[in-house]
Amino acid sequence: MEQRLAISEKTMHVALHQFIFPFSINRTSQNRFKEQLLKDEFNPFLIYETQQEERYYGPGYQVSHREMERYYLPFTSKFLFPHAEGNEEGFRRYSKQMNLECSLHSPYYNLAFTIHSLDVILCPFDLGFITIRTELNCAELSYSLALEFAKRFRVLQNMNKQDDESYIQNNKMTFKESESFIFHILGPNTLAFLEKGRQNEAHFEKLPFFLDECMYVACFYSFVESSEISLVDIYRAARIDGLDKEGKPFIGATNLNYIKSYSERHSYDRWGPDTYFITDENAFSCITKQSHPIAVKIANKMYGEYYYGLLLNLFHKIVLLKISNQYSQVRLEQNQGKIEELIRSITDFSAKYYFIEVVSQSQGKEIFLQLRKFYGNDELFVEVKRTLTDLFEYQSNYTNKRASYMLRILTIYTVISGIYGMNQVIEDLKGPINWTKMKDYSVFQYFAFVVAVSGILIGISLAIDSLRQLIKKRKY
Repeated sequence: MEQRLAISEKTMHVALHQFIFPFSINRTSQNRFKEQLLKDEFNPFLIYETQQEERYYGPGYQVSHREMERYYLPFTSKFLFPHAEGNEEGFRRYSKQMNLECSLHSPYYNLAFTIHSLDVILCPFDLGFITIRTELNCAELSYSLALEFAKRFRVLQNMNKQDDESYIQNNKMTFKESESFIFHILGPNTLAFLEKGRQNEAHFEKLPFFLDECMYVACFYSFVESSEISLVDIYRAARIDGLDKEGKPFIGATNLNYIKSYSERHSYDRWGPDTYFITDENAFSCITKQSHPIAVKIANKMYGEYYYGLLLNLFHKIVLLKISNQYSQVRLEQNQGKIEELIRSITDFSAKYYFIEVVSQSQGKEIFLQLRKFYGNDELFVEVKRTLTDLFEYQSNYTNKRASYMLRILTIYTVISGIYGMNQVIEDLKGPINWTKMKDYSVFQYFAFVVAVSGILIGISLAIDSLRQLIKKRKY
């Protein structure tokens, strides 16, 4: 489509990105994963260790642990910032300071950037997140180049010609895809712990992505103070529109009314016209033209409170999608054990992790709810609650039918073995059994003997099964 909108290029002071890759962990491997992270010099992130406040975010930036904890309500803080490093019911974050100098190249630009740190977060429900914190180092940085960097780096596996033309360079090593750069340089021992169950179901995917082949990205862009932040700038931040195929500033829409409507729906303008927060399915961005001291404070929030708000919403969405996928499978398999496990998962998620009220501060609550809205978590949660109702109904019908069948079988055995069968052979089963008498049994006596013995065996097996189910329920 021919571009008809004139784009006013903006000069920037700072461009910070946090790329977030959600993944599924192999079952029962979280503890081994944790041990490997410690061997790889990742440090457990603990809220009471204030010496970590300046360690992972680059020169000039820091996160106040005290403010971050107070930002969330107590039951949410307990989950996000567990006090015990081994608490498997919360976010177990392991961070590593990197200070790695790299560059992104294409026919139209060479962008130098620093990777300040790497997070690996282990979550309940066998989920995890990898977060890569970067800062662009270009002397003269334009808004289009910052967006283009976010657009290219977040693509794990190349999908078009522009992706194929770009590459990442580090210490004279070249990587055509972000995926290979992440799993060879940043986290070389991470790939072994990723669950690869979806590989057999996909033709092109090589990793078990839940949503697509791209990372989520949290962006912070600080413009020079003389800039004017327009609706076009807000739209481009939401859609991560950088450069076109000819290396010129690009926007993926031409209708100004559409851009206006979209930008107003997706932006939080409480501090406009100087600062806007923009939310989309793939990106959470902040653009500001505030003075440097204020811009640094906003960036610290993006590294702290807002970062955890984004993680929590992503966690909610992925767990809900995972539960929905499991429900579609158990409906086909009708496996009673998996149905009970799914019921426990939904109940556990609803009781411990999904709350309407999460944030204590008004502005933070509004931003958090905006993230939840655009990820569609409330709608997904309603569907999952319906799923729980359907599972309970199915389980109730199954239990009633099973009880009916068992009662019918036991009644038949009771009648045959109690009234007829045992009277035929009971005398021969008293004391030491004389097996030679069975040679003279009639057909009816053989039948009675088989019914009696099988009834005893069935009773024992039912008792063992009931005991096993009781132990299993107490375990959970």
